[in-house]
Amino acid sequence: MKRIEGFQNHDLQTICSHILAGEAFAEAVKLALRVRGESQQRLFEIARAARLQGFPDRRAEIRSVVEISNICKQRCNYCAIGCEDTQKYVISAQDLVEIASFLYRERGRRVLLLQSGENKDARFVANVVRACGEMKDKLPDLQLIGCIGNLSHAQYREFKQAGVDRYLLKIEASRPSLYESVKPNDRWSDRRRCLEDLAELGFRIGSGIIVGLPGQTEDDLVADLAFLSDLHLDMVSASVFIPGRNTFYEQMTPGDVETTLNFMALLRIKNPTALMPTTSSLEKLKADGQYLGLMAGANTVTIHDGTPPEFQQLFPIYDQKRFRPDDHHLRVIVERAGLRLVH
Repeated sequence: MKRIEGFQNHDLQTICSHILAGEAFAEAVKLALRVRGESQQRLFEIARAARLQGFPDRRAEIRSVVEISNICKQRCNYCAIGCEDTQKYVISAQDLVEIASFLYRERGRRVLLLQSGENKDARFVANVVRACGEMKDKLPDLQLIGCIGNLSHAQYREFKQAGVDRYLLKIEASRPSLYESVKPNDRWSDRRRCLEDLAELGFRIGSGIIVGLPGQTEDDLVADLAFLSDLHLDMVSASVFIPGRNTFYEQMTPGDVETTLNFMALLRIKNPTALMPTTSSLEKLKADGQYLGLMAGANTVTIHDGTPPEFQQLFPIYDQKRFRPDDHHLRVIVERAGLRLVH
């Protein structure tokens, strides 16, 4: 295998050039994932330069999220949403439309993420599809992002016909055995098939991984970077593993924020025109984590202002003490990062 000759820790440009060219790719990615201090800052600078090529207007997208339901057919080892003792809820189609209208008119939002536990029940999907159709009729310039997991090709088509513009479906891990170890009720091949269905139907697609999953190796991260980049996605992401309360992984060690930030920077370098979020999980584990995500190349922020207050504690993901950024926090970090917030 071709190796990188004469590498010095400060020579990040050489490492990134190898990554972009696919030369000594695995070695270069591993070196980049390990950098800290001044070398890490240099990596972030290269990532921001790549972002500026893809987004010369320096815009950062803000999206509101509505957590439609916490009913989930999965019981992932890292996620607390599927806990049996959690009170279950579903927001009705009428309420979803009213929430979207409020966010549009009162908050000026133009991008709405509709998220739920994974649920392909026909009645539930029909409820969300109906709401999406009404939203697009009333608010045609509202961008809708679906995120409710694996569905059938026919169900994805219904969402597309209702006007849903984008769909988020995290691959979580590109190695099938790792994916199925953390998501024991799912098959990697089914997840991959869903990504193919979404592409065939013409969605703008987002996918991503979790950095620090139990059993994950550096080789996995190398493969994850190649897998995500080869898909030529419209949205890419990396979040840091947080062991959820009342989950199988509750006692596991959290993922490393610095490695996650470095992976995000590499994602940006490989995907200069993709939207990439800086997630609340970064802030949960490290003060100023979301700002650092922007400095590592991210250009999307998510605000949890669409879920009714009475349901927010029922959608825990990792625990009920999630960091929920408000509008002021997001505006401040975007401005600090030299970006321009757009709706």
